[in-house]
Amino acid sequence: MATSRRVSRVSSLIKREISQMLLHDIKDDRVGTGMVSVTSVDVSGDLQHAKIFVSIYGSKQAQLETMAGLQSSAGFVRRELGQRMRLRRTPEVIFLQDLSLERGDKMVHLLNQIKETLPDENDLDQEEYV
Repeated sequence: MATSRRVSRVSSLIKREISQMLLHDIKDDRVGTGMVSVTSVDVSGDLQHAKIFVSIYGSKQAQLETMAGLQSSAGFVRRELGQRMRLRRTPEVIFLQDLSLERGDKMVHLLNQIKETLPDENDLDQEEYV
């Protein structure tokens, strides 16, 4: 129980620190091509690996460039985390693109299309009484 609580605290701390790094410290121009936000951080139970899920707003090309910039800055991010956090070993940082927001938006769009093709409920009620 204590370890899962520790993993959760380390995860939220890493999320906060990397969000700050994205705003102020990462100087790679490719990272600035798309708006980047950290959606979640998944830290392994032994605190050796951290998967950083990021959402990138922009064109496909901007998303690809931003991911390339983030992956090339992973060493810098790990080193900065090591300096900012008091951990015995700094976790290996892996950046992954979080597509859940795009999928959710696509599902809402599809549901709206289906809703437009269905007849109105009031029309169905009136047909039953006729």
